[in-house]
Amino acid sequence: MKNEYSLMKELKRLRSVRGQGTELISVYIPSGAQLFDTVGKLKEELNQSGNIKSSSTRKNVQAAIEKILSYLRLYRETPKNGLAVFCGNISKIPGREEIELFSIDPPLPLKVSMYRCDSDFMLEPIEDMVDAKDTFALVVMDGREATIATLKGPQIRIVRRLNSMAHAKVRKGGQSARRFERLREEGIEDFHKRIGSSLNDLFAQSEFKIKGVIVGGPGPAKEGFVKSENLNYQIKILGVYNTGYTDEYGLHELVESAKELLQQQEASKERSIIERFMHEISREGQVLAVRGYADTIQVVDSKKAGTVIMNKDLDLFEEFRKNASEQTVIVVYKIDRTELKIPLFAQDITSGEKSPAIEEAVREINKGAKSDVPVPPADANRLYKRLTELCPIMVEQRDAIEEMIKKAEENGVQIEFVSSESSYGKQFLMGFSGIGAILRYK
Repeated sequence: MKNEYSLMKELKRLRSVRGQGTELISVYIPSGAQLFDTVGKLKEELNQSGNIKSSSTRKNVQAAIEKILSYLRLYRETPKNGLAVFCGNISKIPGREEIELFSIDPPLPLKVSMYRCDSDFMLEPIEDMVDAKDTFALVVMDGREATIATLKGPQIRIVRRLNSMAHAKVRKGGQSARRFERLREEGIEDFHKRIGSSLNDLFAQSEFKIKGVIVGGPGPAKEGFVKSENLNYQIKILGVYNTGYTDEYGLHELVESAKELLQQQEASKERSIIERFMHEISREGQVLAVRGYADTIQVVDSKKAGTVIMNKDLDLFEEFRKNASEQTVIVVYKIDRTELKIPLFAQDITSGEKSPAIEEAVREINKGAKSDVPVPPADANRLYKRLTELCPIMVEQRDAIEEMIKKAEENGVQIEFVSSESSYGKQFLMGFSGIGAILRYK
C-alpha cells in the first residue's frame, strides 16, 4: 500500500506540471521491448526537433530528449514491467529553464509504446494501473472456441483457449437426425463444462478474489453457457455482451463494451465502503467508526481500527516544531485550494515545564478539528501561524498519510482510498475531512 500511495503522489505531482509550450516529453517503453529501439526513436526526434520555430521551445525539447537519452544509458535492458519516463521544463517562471526528469516503474506490465511532446505529461496508461484495484474474469466464446482471460486495469492476460467440435457439421452415413442431435447436445454440454471448470479453477487459484465474470461472443452460444449452471455458486456473471470475435481481439471488444459496467463496479465498491462507514458513525449506542485525523491515528495506534478510509486527493503533512526552551509540538495540517495551511491536529510532546500559550494554541486547534462546525480556512490558518510563531524551529516535516499507512500496515489495518468524483466520495471529503476509520471493536 505504501508503494501504491507513493505512486499516486508522484502522479499527482506530474499532473500539476504545465509546460510553457509543447515541451513536456512522455516516453513509454513496453514490457519486453528492446531499449535500443526507443533510443533510436529518441535520436530521430532529437534531429527533427531542430525544425521547431520557437527558440526557447526548441532548446527545452532538445535538452529534455538529451536528458532522457542519458538516463536510459543507466539500463542494460528494459525493466520487467516496462518503463515510463517524463521530462521537460517544469519552471513556472517564463523564460526560466528547469529541466527535470521523472521515472516510474509501472505496477503492471506496460503494453503501450509511446513518445509524446505536449504542454502536459501523458499519464493515462499509468493512472489506469493505479486505479485498478479489482480483477475480473473474461470469456469470449462461440460454439467452437472460447478464450478465457483476466482483466486488471488495462492489463488483459489470456489464461486458456478451448476448442469444441460440437457445432461442426458432421455427415456420416446411417446416422439418424435424432442421434446426431443428441451427440451434438452432449458435445455442447461437455464444452460448457470445460469452460466452467476452467473458470472455477481460476477463481479458486485467486482464493475467489476475482470480482466476477464478463461473457461475450457472437451468436447465442454465450447465453447458453450462462444458463448452463456450470459455475461455482460463489462466481457472479456480471454481464453478457455481443462481440464479433472469440480471440484476443474479441477480449478487447468485450472490455470496450463493458466499460460502463466496470466503472459501475468500482463506484459500487466505493459506495459500499462509505455507506458502511456512515452507518457505523451515525448509529445509536456503540459507534464503531471515527472520523478526522486525530481520532483515526489514535485507533490505528491502539489496533482498534479494522479499515481506514482516505480520500485519494487528500494531502496531509506532519511537522515537528520546537521553541528555544526545547518545548516540542506535532502539528498535522492540510493545504487547501487557496494554499492556506489548515491544522487538523496538534499535540504537545514535551516532558517537563510547558508554555501556557502553546498549550492554549494546541487546545484551540484540536477543538476546531473535532467540531461539527468547521473552522473557516482563514481562521484555521491563523491558528497554524500562531503555533509556528510560538514554536519557530522546524525539526522535521514528513508526509502524514505515509506515516498513517506505515502504522496501519504494522497493525494489520486495511487501507481503502476513495475518490472525490462520486457523490459519496464528495460527501466523505466535505463532511468527514476525507479521513476516517471503521473499528474492529470499541
